[in-house]
Amino acid sequence: MSILRGMRLTYWTAFWVFLADQATKYFVVHWLGLLDAGRIEVLPPFLEFRMAWNRGVNFGLFANHDPRWILIGIAFVITGFVIWWLHREGGTKWVHIAGGFLIGGAAGNVIDRLLYGAVADFLNMSCCGIDNPYAFNIADVAIFGGALGLALLGGDRKGNTGSRT
Repeated sequence: MSILRGMRLTYWTAFWVFLADQATKYFVVHWLGLLDAGRIEVLPPFLEFRMAWNRGVNFGLFANHDPRWILIGIAFVITGFVIWWLHREGGTKWVHIAGGFLIGGAAGNVIDRLLYGAVADFLNMSCCGIDNPYAFNIADVAIFGGALGLALLGGDRKGNTGSRT
């Protein structure tokens, strides 16, 4: 895959992930009224919408401080690095899709931090008698999946048509 086609795939994937994240947040939080309800059962006990404003990082770490600008800066640095790396190294279409997932998810959470001062988390999944106290969102899933995809697939330089050998 050429670098240009690969990067186009990365940006389109990032765009659709970002759009899906923001649309689901708006739909669930505002249109369904989760902001006021706090909790909506969807498929009890496996899935419910549970409103949570994450001011920190994963699992609410650093939530007692306001690390918003540091986290936004880190997201920009990581996004910039992923774009630079994909442009330089190339890779298969799956590597570019994984990069797009990570970039789109990061952008979704950055927008939340800019608009609300925190990330809107609403998905809560529990199973088998275990009550999971944590919530997450589409962007979190995309970031995790994208990072995992880059880690598992990124070392394979097949599909790279760049000049480096």
